[in-house]
Amino acid sequence: MIGRRLLLAAPAALSLPARAQVTTLDLPPTMPPLRPDDWVAPGNRRDVLVRWGDRVTFDAAPWEPRNPTADGVAGQFGWDARLAGILAPPMGADGVARLVVAVVHPEVDPLLAFPGGRDRPAVAAAMSGASLLNLERQSGRWVLVDGGFQSRRLGTSTLCRMGGPVALGGGVVGLLGPAAGTATPWGTLLLAEQDPASWLARLQDLDPRFRDGRHFGWVAEVDALDPQSVPVKRGALGRIGAQAVAATVTDDGRAVVFLADGRPMGFLYRFVSGAKAMEGEALEAGQLAVARAEGEAITWRPLGEGALMAPALAAEAAGATPFDTPAALAMDPRRQRLLLACRAGTTRGEARVDALNPRPGAHPGQIIEITGDPAGARMAARVLFLAGDASEGGRYGRDMPANSAVPRFPATLAVDARGRCWIGTDRAGRPGSAPDMAFACDLDGPGRAVPLPIHAAPRGGAIGGVAPTPEGDAALVVVRTPGAEPGASFDRPATRWPAFDNRLPPRSALVAITRNAGGAIGG
Repeated sequence: MIGRRLLLAAPAALSLPARAQVTTLDLPPTMPPLRPDDWVAPGNRRDVLVRWGDRVTFDAAPWEPRNPTADGVAGQFGWDARLAGILAPPMGADGVARLVVAVVHPEVDPLLAFPGGRDRPAVAAAMSGASLLNLERQSGRWVLVDGGFQSRRLGTSTLCRMGGPVALGGGVVGLLGPAAGTATPWGTLLLAEQDPASWLARLQDLDPRFRDGRHFGWVAEVDALDPQSVPVKRGALGRIGAQAVAATVTDDGRAVVFLADGRPMGFLYRFVSGAKAMEGEALEAGQLAVARAEGEAITWRPLGEGALMAPALAAEAAGATPFDTPAALAMDPRRQRLLLACRAGTTRGEARVDALNPRPGAHPGQIIEITGDPAGARMAARVLFLAGDASEGGRYGRDMPANSAVPRFPATLAVDARGRCWIGTDRAGRPGSAPDMAFACDLDGPGRAVPLPIHAAPRGGAIGGVAPTPEGDAALVVVRTPGAEPGASFDRPATRWPAFDNRLPPRSALVAITRNAGGAIGG
């Protein structure tokens, strides 16, 4: 049984203003420059906590970027990174604030990860997975605890258990390419494996289990505060290959998990448990459903147990609504409000436009707000955020000051206990006039949903997640794949952030942003 602990921090939300005049956030609206270095809003500082190749486990080998081995990288922070969850352990007798932070490592691009660009599948497999990191606050700053009690790497060699109604046998080895995660209100961590097809093709010659593939593409649940816990792949949630996951609890105590598959014209799913979330194995059984948009509402179409191995086919047959690259999900912990970030428009034609996907063709995304009983058959829904400026069909630019930062391609979401929302963008390395950025905005009050930039990634990099610490004294930001512009390589990256050493490649990193004068991040 996976233990249950009170969650003190969890990701969620975003919304949009009609006018942008007054904000309580102490951040400038000005567009940060696109440059080789990252940018931090004035009045704040940035501390690098861990980078690609830094050790996660106490016995990890030193980083050898020009001569990596599978055994050597298995205990290190991975090449790619996305923030997957923040949990706060019970306060110890020493009164030191501590966190367990989960970061997933979804991809390994051989052109940028290996000298010469030649793929090394065994090494790439060991670089992927997830890192669970211990942080603690020392002298007003968050620092990585080297060899921390809960620090561990989960990956393709991790022993897991297969749970739920799917008959695949009880044991399985490996978490393959997890792309997202969330801390749950019942105190566990969910890690969502992406569609495994590309990884399976890459690794099929390494091990027979990668030729079968049925044991991958699931959501695994693990007790991140217990370093001996075994991840359980929850078959009842379906083999969705999710790129986004969020969790909440109903008024009567049942667990609810929302999932998005991240595909162009992809689907939004929901699982509602039959048992109470705090009773133990709540995710072992329940009802999986898929979303159908009906005007400014969503109805949930149930999917049977026969759909668990191939939910997308069953979802299409059930009349599910395709969304514009559904890339991020988050719950507002103060109320039953789900936020869905659609990262970018795709091939949607005029005939398939609807109230929640109002723009055809290519565009820089939107955010959808879904409210109501999370287990109900019908929930209200509306577009809160059309990303991009007025020339792109977005809402930004009409009421913002000149040269304001404009969110485009929203890919991560979070919200803190103050009702302050955080968003990270990801253009997949495509060059442009502005960098990918982390934004903050209030969800209530005079500054409701006025987005202001707090951090910008260096050239070629993206924001792989941004979320505040439970006490609000820092924002943890993941800078994902810096230097990875089209045409870049290991030896010729677009930047060498963060060290700017010509002998070293650029490195994905987890950083902490805090106010120079102390106090809550963002003002």
